[in-house]
Amino acid sequence: MIDEIPVIRRALISVSDKSGLVDFAQFLSDLRVEILSTGGTAQAMRDAGINVIEVGDHTGFPEILDGRVKTLHPRVHGGILGRRGDQAHLTTMKEHDIAPIDLVVVNLYPFEATVAGGADDNTCVENIDIGGPALIRSAAKNHDSVTIVTDAEDYEAVIEDIKSNDGGTSLGLRRRLASIAYARTAAYDAAIGRWFSEQSGDNFPRRFSLSGVRVQSLRYGENPHQNAAFYTTGKNRPGIATATQIQGKELSYNNLNDTDAAFELVAEFDMPAIAIIKHANPCGVAIGGSLQEAYTKALKCDPVSAFGGITSANRPIDDEAAEAMKDLFLEVVIAPEITTEARKILATKKNLRLLETGGVPNPSAPGFITKMLSDGFLLQDRDWARIDRGDLEIVSKREPSTQEVADLLFAFAVCKHVKSNAIVYAKDGATVGIGAGQMSRVDSSRIAARKSEDAARAAGETGALVKGSVVASDAFFPFADGLLAAAEAGATAVIQPGGSVRDEEVIAAADEANLAMVFTGIRHFRH
Repeated sequence: MIDEIPVIRRALISVSDKSGLVDFAQFLSDLRVEILSTGGTAQAMRDAGINVIEVGDHTGFPEILDGRVKTLHPRVHGGILGRRGDQAHLTTMKEHDIAPIDLVVVNLYPFEATVAGGADDNTCVENIDIGGPALIRSAAKNHDSVTIVTDAEDYEAVIEDIKSNDGGTSLGLRRRLASIAYARTAAYDAAIGRWFSEQSGDNFPRRFSLSGVRVQSLRYGENPHQNAAFYTTGKNRPGIATATQIQGKELSYNNLNDTDAAFELVAEFDMPAIAIIKHANPCGVAIGGSLQEAYTKALKCDPVSAFGGITSANRPIDDEAAEAMKDLFLEVVIAPEITTEARKILATKKNLRLLETGGVPNPSAPGFITKMLSDGFLLQDRDWARIDRGDLEIVSKREPSTQEVADLLFAFAVCKHVKSNAIVYAKDGATVGIGAGQMSRVDSSRIAARKSEDAARAAGETGALVKGSVVASDAFFPFADGLLAAAEAGATAVIQPGGSVRDEEVIAAADEANLAMVFTGIRHFRH
């Protein structure tokens, strides 16, 4: 019969991350816990005056093969895996002089960080931990008697539990730590598996594991009755996962989702760019000579929807841009950097969440997007496709002007970030009408035009902002009616993927309406 609260008499400590190590080991030493260790971990404790027994001395077998084999020994794993309540186990342990190990403190070689740092293949392989995962899994399996610690952030909880339990740990804590331990080895193996798949060019392997580290427990999900948390995959892509929150309330599930969409959008542009997002869709996007100019142009597109929205910038926000932003109620502002002067200006908006990312993501960088289904998930490449002037196929009789080409390319880049069916009108480097998420492309065209009329009235102008604009469609026009709706709204040029069986009919309609039209051969569905 095992003790409900087994006292810790012997611990094995071998850690790559040595933060908090000395204080934790000193606590154990003060309790007269015998400490086994290896290499740099043992040296760090000795340097702090803590008595340590080398694992090689404990097993009677030295480290071999450049340290690849040191803890893989029956006197180590037998001491961890031996069941304290099983007399046969205890007899065997005594027969082979195997001392019980009650606490295992192990974190793994930094494989993920080594890969992220761009190390060569040999270095990455040498940072694949073998003994560490074996120790962790052994200790977690025998959690009835053994405490396993894999994260330095759990040291304090273990210390408090030992203090409350006369030198032992509670079963509840041991089970929680076992859960953390198995999740850690699963994530570690998943990272190694993905790396090998990438090295062999197999982006969609037979088995794909998705892992993450919890960054934040959220108050709720999309709705108050849904629980939620935010995890990062550790890829260090500049954005919401790397951001530092400078001020404002805690970010919500919807804030995080919308802010990510906003920042990915502005990363598309080389010029200073601003995007204003509402419910993951842009309600205004613009480029300009400065962020202040871009913000003013973006806000004009749909000032009503912009209220309570998310604003993103692809350049450091300066005092002029901050002055323009402070008059509108915004939930979040995100940028690679926010100057000291801009921070002071935006600090007057107490509830505004202000985020600084330290960089802008590369929109062409490889990556994956997942979508959860009822019993599985879809996995696809990130939509990295971008087009320039040389990719355009002019299919109409009238060629687009230089300004029309610039606006067409801008509009199509925005279209990539609008929910399908997506229609984007643009003029002079700014959106002037956006239709998103409709079942009919004609409806998207008409909604965008109507909202442009509302925006014109709000700006004190007559007519609609879309007059003289260009229009982008995320997919081909299956019929000429969607194209004609855009022409009726006032568009002068069209950009679309092409590829419909009715392309000739649509091209003829464009020529009839004197529209310039270009095909891209690229579709940007976003569901």
